Amino acid sequence: MANYLVAMEAAWLVRDVEEIDDAIGVAVSEAGKRLNSENMDYVEVEVGATGCPACGEPFDSAFIAADTALVGLGLEMEVFNAEGEEHASRIAKSEVGGALRDVPLSVVEIFETEEDE
Repeated sequence: MANYLVAMEAAWLVRDVEEIDDAIGVAVSEAGKRLNSENMDYVEVEVGATGCPACGEPFDSAFIAADTALVGLGLEMEVFNAEGEEHASRIAKSEVGGALRDVPLSVVEIFETEEDE
């Protein structure tokens, strides 16, 4: 059994917003509130990054059209005593997906971490 840090990406919709910074703030805040209401304050929430197609530099993963924003959120949580990467992935998606119902979620990276002794 090993411990894993599981990084996920979520697509968060924010309505009635005109500025990217406002959309990001609302998305991070709403996701945090939902996770905290389920006692999941151990899940890290931040705005995701998307690479520029021209230069490759990362920028905040958010887009606004018709006063509606799609914000890509990065979520991380540590999974303890998993049988492998696939098991850790399923545990993380189940935990976070249960709190963030109706939010598209995918695992983007999994890292094995050191065990605390």
